[in-house]
Amino acid sequence: MSKLHIRKGDNVKVLAGDSRGKTGKVLEVDVENYKAIVENVNLATKHTKPNAKNPKGGILKQEMPIHLSNLMVLDAGGKPTRTGRKADTKTSKSVRVSKKTGEVIK
Repeated sequence: MSKLHIRKGDNVKVLAGDSRGKTGKVLEVDVENYKAIVENVNLATKHTKPNAKNPKGGILKQEMPIHLSNLMVLDAGGKPTRTGRKADTKTSKSVRVSKKTGEVIK
C-alpha cells in the first residue's frame, strides 16, 4: 500500500461535495477505506436516545467521513498544495514537501 498525502492533524481544504471550500483539521484517517474525518466538515444530523453519557438525548451534529480524493493539504501559508516526498538531509527519512513552495509539511 502506498503512503497517503493526508495525515491526522493536517489542515485540509475540501474540494468537492456539500462542504466544498471549507477548511478544517483532520481528526482521524481511515487508511483501508481512504477516508478522513475533518473537524466541522461534512456534518450529519444524528438522533440519539437518552443514555448515561447524554441523559436528555436529542439531535446532534456529527462529522462524517469524507474521501481523501476530495481533500487537499494546506501549506504553512494556508494555500492548498499538492504534496511530494523528499529525503530529509539530516535524518535521511522521507518527508512530505509542498509542490508550490518546496517547504516541508509538518
